[in-house]
Amino acid sequence: MLPPIVHHPDYTAEIPADHRFPMLKYRRLAEIVSADGLAPAGFVVPEPATAAQLSLAHDRAYVDAVLSLNVPPAIEREIGLPMNETVVRRAAAATGGTILAARLALAHGLACNTAGGSHHARSDQGAGFCTFNDVAVAIRVLMAEGLIGTALVVDCDVHQGDGTAEIFANDATVTTLSLHGEKNYPVRKRQSTIDIGLADKTDDRAYLSALDEILAPLLDRTHPDIVFYNAGVDPHEEDRLGRLSLSDAGLAARDKRVIDAVRGRGIPLAGVIGGGYGADVEPIARRHALLHRAAAAYAG
Repeated sequence: MLPPIVHHPDYTAEIPADHRFPMLKYRRLAEIVSADGLAPAGFVVPEPATAAQLSLAHDRAYVDAVLSLNVPPAIEREIGLPMNETVVRRAAAATGGTILAARLALAHGLACNTAGGSHHARSDQGAGFCTFNDVAVAIRVLMAEGLIGTALVVDCDVHQGDGTAEIFANDATVTTLSLHGEKNYPVRKRQSTIDIGLADKTDDRAYLSALDEILAPLLDRTHPDIVFYNAGVDPHEEDRLGRLSLSDAGLAARDKRVIDAVRGRGIPLAGVIGGGYGADVEPIARRHALLHRAAAAYAG
């Protein structure tokens, strides 16, 4: 049985065609996943996250401002997206998608969202194309429902997961690992449980070596109730915002290593796609599909 894949049409919002955020990658990713037969029974469609769920990880005043389309201009600029109705629907749907992927991972061992990984959103506001921190909300929801007691976030997006680090800074039940480009956004890093900052142009071999050195010992030491894996493809050598030098094969090997390490220890894994940037959404969407192929290969 192939692992469930969560998707919602609202993942694609309406923003200007010349915007540097590649919004159409979500629709194209769903098309690729379907064409590849990775969701033979169709996608699992999530409910949007509610204000109450979002407020478990974010200040209620910020949540209400977003949902009422009343985000202050300064915060909207930091988010970097026009905070219109479709962008807000997308943020709530993507967060609901990660919550659902986490529930499915607990039930089946492995599940992935075709969005998610908005790790720059902090408790009091969004930033860096991230409105709500979907992984943080999902962890808080599962904990509030008594479904998990501990969680590990393995964040392999090229940008540091500063929002996730901030939200869980004083929470011993959540371990945050960020493997990122040291000189990339954000300029002001937050302290994750473990931060591994990589030099510009880090290639497949060096990247995978750094991942191998930390991941297995961390899993053995913490043995969390669930792992959230941010499989951002922006470490790719052709990514517009990346600065690292991973190949398609390197990204595929990374995804396989993470899934094998986590599932090999019997720990549920929920995958989210993270970042990937460029003018042409086709190669970006195909890189994102590597996560879903790796999950299907493990299950198969």
